[in-house]
Amino acid sequence: EVQLVESGGGLVQAGGSLRLSCVASGFTFDDYAIGWFRQAPGKEREGVLCISSGDGISYYLDSVKGRFTISSDNAKNTVYLQMNSLTPEDTAVYYCNAAQAGPTGWGDRTDYWGQGTQVTVSS
Repeated sequence: EVQLVESGGGLVQAGGSLRLSCVASGFTFDDYAIGWFRQAPGKEREGVLCISSGDGISYYLDSVKGRFTISSDNAKNTVYLQMNSLTPEDTAVYYCNAAQAGPTGWGDRTDYWGQGTQVTVSS
């Protein structure tokens, strides 16, 4: 059974830091791009950044560059999202995603999602 389990969310003051963890199981970790998405109240889910063995780190949001970093520990099947200098605009449910392109490319992708972890940044 494929599982992605996030942890590390919580309430933090603006300017603070949090580190989210995503522990994966049930699939070959190295074969997937592992990313973080977020969804704020009333907004669509958006990609934040991801990491893969083939392409390294990719940022989807300019607003987190210089503040958020992603890393992986393949021995533990775990990906981390280090978030620094948090602002209230970072408040959202953060989801871990594992994605793999299909035989015809990313239009035929396989996605797995975690249950999400709430991050709340107070002003």
